[in-house]
Amino acid sequence: MLPFWIALQFLSSLPIRLPGMPAPQELGCSLLFYPLVGLLFGGLLWGLSGLLSGAPLLLHAALLLTVWVLLSGALHLDGLADSADAWLGGFGDRERTLTIMKDPRSGPIAVVTLVLVLLLKFAALLALIEQGHSLLLIVVPLIGRAALLGLFLTTPYVRAGGLGQALADHLPRKAGWQVLAVSALACGLIAGLSGVFALALAALVFVWLRQVMQRRLGGTTGDTAGALLELLEMSVLVGLVLVP
Repeated sequence: MLPFWIALQFLSSLPIRLPGMPAPQELGCSLLFYPLVGLLFGGLLWGLSGLLSGAPLLLHAALLLTVWVLLSGALHLDGLADSADAWLGGFGDRERTLTIMKDPRSGPIAVVTLVLVLLLKFAALLALIEQGHSLLLIVVPLIGRAALLGLFLTTPYVRAGGLGQALADHLPRKAGWQVLAVSALACGLIAGLSGVFALALAALVFVWLRQVMQRRLGGTTGDTAGALLELLEMSVLVGLVLVP
């Protein structure tokens, strides 16, 4: 179970302590548990939504979004901010884009992007609560983290060295595709036709964002992976509201 704890430590802000530095093979295997971490997040959000059922709707949605962000420690939002700055400031140049993504500072485009994504997530959460579709909260984090597994299965990692390279090099690929299939089945079982629609929409957004990465960078980085997760979750949430 060590790969699961590695995945949970990396993807969450929960106080997980590992017994020493994981081996590269264990890091690669941890990717297989990303969808399970997403399912755990979704279950927690769904349970919290039930506990907040008597609260004012605006506060209900705001608390859900706050817990959602805190669960991941804003890890993926940081990647989205870095990617937003790099895509604008990189002017289409690969090396300049990669350099800007390593800069810890955030520019105006990063701030605007974060505000818009969080605003859309908040509005979609509010609408889902109003429509009585809080069960879909289980599906969205599952799809988002399964997308990270799909990204590493299909896309080269372009920064040599570091955690991302170890993940990509030691990912059990056959098992990875099997986990994706099980994750898709779980979405359908949990949410029915809405789960199937969410998967289809997520696949379209995934393909588009992957193409954008491939054209600019020739692959992915940790920052662009985080950006993909946040944009995909936002798109699925909004899509589920617009096409109930």
